[in-house]
Amino acid sequence: MPSSSLSLTTIGFDADDTLWQNEQFFRQTEKQFIALLAEHADGTDIEARLLEAEKRNLALYGFGIKGFTLSMIETALEIGGGRVPSAVIGEILAAGRDMLSHPIEILPQVRETLEQLAGAYRLVLITKGDLFDQERKLAQSGLADLFEAVEIVSDKNAATYARIFARHGEGPERSMMVGNSLKSDIVPAIEAGSWGVYVPHDLTWVLEHVEEPTQAPRFRRLERLGQLTDLIERL
Repeated sequence: MPSSSLSLTTIGFDADDTLWQNEQFFRQTEKQFIALLAEHADGTDIEARLLEAEKRNLALYGFGIKGFTLSMIETALEIGGGRVPSAVIGEILAAGRDMLSHPIEILPQVRETLEQLAGAYRLVLITKGDLFDQERKLAQSGLADLFEAVEIVSDKNAATYARIFARHGEGPERSMMVGNSLKSDIVPAIEAGSWGVYVPHDLTWVLEHVEEPTQAPRFRRLERLGQLTDLIERL
């Protein structure tokens, strides 16, 4: 690596939709949910009311499949007005269980990129969501040995990154966060003082959408993760 890159010591990676597929399974389950309630409301209304339930419940249930499943049940009861059969609730629960056991699908160029960087930098997995589910996905991914540390947090903000990069590196100024969510991965990491490298995914949850911080000196955007090594060498 060129001497200009030597100040970077720690690289954090998001997990869902950065290292492996995630959002597509939520979208598929949401379509099933809408079909289950088709006789009670139209699809647009169901989708909107489910999103409102998810917003309300984030503070209670946090991020992840279990909270999503509870929000679907709540929405079904609201829309059905008590007329939703117990069998429908059972199908919603089954859909949630299916999501929790779905095989991991690693995204392209992920393993190769991590293997290139491991050893030269401290790699830290920084993900939010349900503890058991995130641990399951990491174990099944076969990528765990490439990370020196794993942080599963309830939310991601500037204080989160400042704390993690101080614990596992020399602080945010010598660290980088890589992820697909501008709201969770990039903007707060830059606010903490680190580099933020945005790698868009075709599907990103609407609640994770914010404007790209294009004027921030430490913001970078890549079209694919495989470009990360070259980017670091140019810093």
